[in-house]
Amino acid sequence: MRTFERAAAVAAAMACVMASATPVLADPRDHRAERASRQAARQLQSRDQVSLVLTGVTPKSAGPTGPKSKVQISGTVQNRSGAAINGLSVQFRYYGKHVTSRGQLAQLAASQPSAVLPGAPPGGASKKALPEAAVANGKQAFTVGFTTGGMGLRQFGVYPVGVEVSDATGRVLGGQTTFITYVPAGRATFSPLKVAWIWPIASGIHRANDDTFTDDQLANEVGPDGRLTRLVSAAARTGTPVTWAIDPAVLDDAQAMNAKGGYSLVRGKKTTRRPQNAAGVTWTKALKDAARSDPLFNLPYADPDAVALVRHKLGTHLTTAYKNANEVTAAVLQRTPNVQMAWPPSGAAGRGTINQLIKSGGLSSGSGTFVMSSREFAAQSPTQSATTAVPTDKGAMRAVAYDETLSDIVSADSSSPGAATLVEQRFLAETAMITAEAPDVPRTVVIAPNRRWDPGPGVAERLLKYSAEAQWLDERTSVAKIAQAQPVNRPYQNYSNAYEKYELGKDYLAAVQSIARRAMTFRAILNPPVNVYERSILRMESSYWRSRYSRSVQARKELSDELKTDMDGLHVVMPNNKRISLAGTSGRPVVTIANDLRGRTVSFRIEIISQSAGLRIGKLEPRDQRVIKLDPGKKHQARIPVQASGNGNFKMVVQLMTPTGERGKVYGEPTGITVRSTQYGRLALLITGGGLAVLFVGVGVRAMRARRRRKAEAAGDGSTGVGPAGTTGPQGAGFPGDGSGYPAESAFPSGPEFPGGTGLHGGSAFGPSGPPSGNAGPSGHSGNAGPSGNAGGTGPSGSTGTPDDRPRITGGSPGDGPSPFGRWDGNQS
Repeated sequence: MRTFERAAAVAAAMACVMASATPVLADPRDHRAERASRQAARQLQSRDQVSLVLTGVTPKSAGPTGPKSKVQISGTVQNRSGAAINGLSVQFRYYGKHVTSRGQLAQLAASQPSAVLPGAPPGGASKKALPEAAVANGKQAFTVGFTTGGMGLRQFGVYPVGVEVSDATGRVLGGQTTFITYVPAGRATFSPLKVAWIWPIASGIHRANDDTFTDDQLANEVGPDGRLTRLVSAAARTGTPVTWAIDPAVLDDAQAMNAKGGYSLVRGKKTTRRPQNAAGVTWTKALKDAARSDPLFNLPYADPDAVALVRHKLGTHLTTAYKNANEVTAAVLQRTPNVQMAWPPSGAAGRGTINQLIKSGGLSSGSGTFVMSSREFAAQSPTQSATTAVPTDKGAMRAVAYDETLSDIVSADSSSPGAATLVEQRFLAETAMITAEAPDVPRTVVIAPNRRWDPGPGVAERLLKYSAEAQWLDERTSVAKIAQAQPVNRPYQNYSNAYEKYELGKDYLAAVQSIARRAMTFRAILNPPVNVYERSILRMESSYWRSRYSRSVQARKELSDELKTDMDGLHVVMPNNKRISLAGTSGRPVVTIANDLRGRTVSFRIEIISQSAGLRIGKLEPRDQRVIKLDPGKKHQARIPVQASGNGNFKMVVQLMTPTGERGKVYGEPTGITVRSTQYGRLALLITGGGLAVLFVGVGVRAMRARRRRKAEAAGDGSTGVGPAGTTGPQGAGFPGDGSGYPAESAFPSGPEFPGGTGLHGGSAFGPSGPPSGNAGPSGHSGNAGPSGNAGGTGPSGSTGTPDDRPRITGGSPGDGPSPFGRWDGNQS
């Protein structure tokens, strides 16, 4: 029986709209089959020679006398064959017996009149020729009908009626079946069915991060003729009681459109700036006024896929979603929900999800009511009242089971030509059929259109009016009142694992969680910390993505890109060619970190990591070891003491870290820098010093020879070159040793910074100077030049310890955990 009811419901929903666009169904179990069925119906109709559209059925419910005694069906017929059709006509058909069950009602709705409606009223009043439509591409309106007495209607109930189009040969070219409810005169023979509406205010996902919209659909939905505007207006105009189920993400998005300076809209690779749009604020005010005196409950923010989150151990995200939902509702509507209800996506959830909804704040302290689909309970005939219970770890809890068939009927697309008439007539027939199943038994029914219901113009308002005006319905109740009634025993069937394929999958959620972890890292550096991406992550976990895989991937990528752009606002300013050159084997190169985030102060730490065995990192300055606070637009420069074991290129990494002291909490991607080391500085000094010494010695030798030659010449001995006696020679020009030595080039101070010594701090490059050079002989005498002064002896180099080539990381707080690049655990202050 249950299988039959489901199949019949799907067929009935398909019959409601023959040429409609694909709907977004509340129940993921049916959306693919329903989509295929509707597509097949459209393809079939496109091949029809004649299209038939019903534009009205009057009256909506019939009576035995007066205007209500005549049933008329209006519509239009169009010849699409491209040729004239001889004898084209339309005929009214009926079946004089009332429908006996909801299952039969569904079968009739999906059938052609000629197959299920054998009766045609006598005479020619029920048939009308269509000469205007008979010509090629012709179109003509019609009205056909008959009296209730002529059709033999006597008993309260639902009766199928319809019209069909045929040619001169009697060949049926098309038809539609609908229903009329007959209500006898006099005292009612039934107990009116109490009906309550859940009025959903939800939408799709329209933003990546909080500042960037991925489409402009919400601007249309809250515009003057938009979907959400029609829903709010319908409830406000009719006064029919409804219980509002609001996704606060819609309110949040509506406020974001009105941001000062406008908002960003990204489409593909193009981002444009949209002007400030106040339509969302106008709509929000209308919602606030319409819902002022009605019951209201929150969906968790962005309507996350609760079942998928619980299945994949992410149930605590529901707590975050409810927290954000309550914050937004309080801020935008200046009110808090006045009823406690939890409505899982599609009204289906297992025990684990139900328990998590209680823990997460959907139903605090174990009180409140679950809103569940009737398909989660065993089918019973006649239809049972909505109040029931579901099992939880805290025991049975109250639930209302909304009627899935009715909800599907009103959720069907009613915007295409003729669809509204079929939806409205089927709604009246279905509620009358429930009443007629057990006319003497008072019962309740709850109707919950799907989350993103998009009724045609005027349809929502008319459905609410029918709820108040139909003789077999009593709308003077609410879902909250129904929930307080005595529960009916409706066996709960639990959540089927077959539904899992419609949920957000493991890989999808893993990709979202990867973004979430990066977002938490970004939050950690903000001063003060702000959950700027918390709602963005919730939007990515929305049940909206269940049947929209390609769009979800695109939205996820956009969010990831936006987050990367924001995180890159705190970055290391790279030197040219990503390279730092040392004048020797050691130095203190400067690394610059910039905060380019607009309006956000950040706090972070620095870690420097050697990736080459021959490069050692020294101790950072105290100010660089602590948490660094950097205002927007500012830069911080850190001097990094490095020492290379010889000439060549060495690798090091600058890694920014969060300031919280969490072990291994890196921020962003590491920045790799090449350190180029050379000993040319010291070698150049040695070569230059040696060259000067040789030059000075040469000049001294030449000077002494010249002096001797002058002395010899003065004495008259041409062979000796000695000048004449008595000539005063120049003062001796011996050169003393340097004496000062050349200091080591190392930028490292001596001390424990590099255990074991480095050979750079033990002494100067040259030792103390030797004795001074000899003086020239006394004036007037040919004395020998004194001995040349000794060059300054090379002093002993500093003792060289065994170099520790392991990478060294400094600048972190004590107790930091392992870095992804490894850590040296040697001496470190």
